[in-house]
Amino acid sequence: MNETHDDLVQLTLAAPRHLEEALLEQLLAHPDWAAGFTLFQAEGHSSRPEALSAQERVRGRAKRIAVQIVLDAGHAAALLDHLRRCLPKPEVAYWLTPVREFGRLA
Repeated sequence: MNETHDDLVQLTLAAPRHLEEALLEQLLAHPDWAAGFTLFQAEGHSSRPEALSAQERVRGRAKRIAVQIVLDAGHAAALLDHLRRCLPKPEVAYWLTPVREFGRLA
């Protein structure tokens, strides 16, 4: 059964692939905030070319990972505060989007 939740958000984190293990370690250490998440390989283009390697500048994009988590808005704020303290990396971007509905197909 799908449920509508006004307080659910999707937190998306985008990070360089070399930070994958450090980021996942923090998420796995806090199942109360990040009980489940989706991780996928991605490529990104940045407005900050100084953060790119020479090869990435030539290609015009960087290898990244993206993590998506659907969670309560309050938990998202707590998780972001934690990540800012434990993993203060300017190359990790995030954004929040409201979730109108979340559920399972069966």
